[in-house]
Amino acid sequence: MGPPHPKLCRTGGGAGPGPATSSPALAHRTLQQGPARGPGPWDVGAAPRSPGPAACVASTVQRGMLAVLSISTITALTCSISSSRHGGAGGCSGPPPRRARRPPALLVQPDGVSLKYNDYAWNKIANMLYLESPAGVGFSYSEDKKYATNDTEVAHNNYLALKEFFRLFPEYSKNDLFLTGESYGGVYIPTLAEWVMQDPSLNLKGIAVGNGLSSYEINDNSLVYFAYYHGLLGTQLWKDLQTFCCSQGKCNFHDNSNLNCTLKMEEMIQIVEESGLNIYNLYAPCAGGVPGSMRYEGDYLVTHDLGNSFIRMPMRFSWRQNLFRMPVARKKVRMDPPCTNSTAPTMYLNSPEVRKALHIPPEAPEWQVCSFEVNRSYKRLYMQMTEQYLKLLGAMKYRILVYNGDVDMACNFLGDEWFVDSLCQKVQVSRRPWLYTEGGENQIGGFVKEFTNIAFLTVKGAGHMVPTDQPLAAFTVFSRFIKNEPY
Repeated sequence: MGPPHPKLCRTGGGAGPGPATSSPALAHRTLQQGPARGPGPWDVGAAPRSPGPAACVASTVQRGMLAVLSISTITALTCSISSSRHGGAGGCSGPPPRRARRPPALLVQPDGVSLKYNDYAWNKIANMLYLESPAGVGFSYSEDKKYATNDTEVAHNNYLALKEFFRLFPEYSKNDLFLTGESYGGVYIPTLAEWVMQDPSLNLKGIAVGNGLSSYEINDNSLVYFAYYHGLLGTQLWKDLQTFCCSQGKCNFHDNSNLNCTLKMEEMIQIVEESGLNIYNLYAPCAGGVPGSMRYEGDYLVTHDLGNSFIRMPMRFSWRQNLFRMPVARKKVRMDPPCTNSTAPTMYLNSPEVRKALHIPPEAPEWQVCSFEVNRSYKRLYMQMTEQYLKLLGAMKYRILVYNGDVDMACNFLGDEWFVDSLCQKVQVSRRPWLYTEGGENQIGGFVKEFTNIAFLTVKGAGHMVPTDQPLAAFTVFSRFIKNEPY
């Protein structure tokens, strides 16, 4: 099944300079769609020919999906799925331009109005195509307002959107193609790659996943060890967890049926995720102070991101279900990631001038960092990504990078390291420090272990948003990945 192919027409003139560039006016191409095809039109801002951002609002089948193209002078294209949901399944936009996981050319400043050039923008290395997915997050929308979806449908829709982009911009179709994402992109990227690798018209070269959710079970089990050895759990709680959750040298903190284990895990979860620690960066302060589980702002009930950790624990499951069933949840709930200040990017992206420059149609909703509607309707289908990774590795022609900031607790480094080890690939380079240069001096950026066609790499001192916390180190890693240079 392919994307619709309605009549393509080009419109003259331009929409004026984009909000993040002083380049000449953006030309745009409009794809007129018939009524049976779902919402339209495609309204595409063709990027200026100097490095800088441009935008397109894309419509595939019955989904209006926002894509932003940031141009480079290098002939590679990276498609970055920007719906990471800060660690959860389908519901949050990718990082706003101030807290970027895959850094844009300019960064929104705290006043929500001004911009600053990003010295470590990834479009200095490759053309960056940012896709807001699934429909319902950020500016992406569905005309029928039906946002129930799942892992498989999202992968297919992302593939169709990518195909439509290349149909509209065939000049990029021969470029080397890399797929990148982070957090729940740990599911989005490998499942999209399954579609892309079957399409010979797409020049896929590899994938990179940062702080990704690769396995629910491994992520849960590793987080308990991470918490204890980072000093978050006391000796007695650790002993109790070992006693009630472990047997014959193996621990199950994921879905243990032992009641005593469940009770001790509730203590552990309260410390790690509900006490006020910044789950996205253990050593960073919590923006806005220690949050409660919910609060009211006017008519809205504001709750925090429910995340992906310990979803099978009874108390977590019941809280999630009760929240989704509350009458107020049908219309008046806003979901904010904990310890994250999204005020500035929300102001910037919702200003009329920016919406106009990005060709956001009037029917598209206001930009919010998370969508409660998408989150509560999203169905998780995959509990681990082993099959997808082995399929990619079995082709013997794609290179894969799994990288983690080493102080993130949403998708911790230890879990992804265990996951990569579990793929049982041949070790090519034993675990070692990797270096980058800052101020003329070499610094340790983290550690890397290389296997045949896949590498696992940590970024020292970075949390969930690696490019935000360690921009130069992240830029260095991305450059070496794209250029196929040793880490």
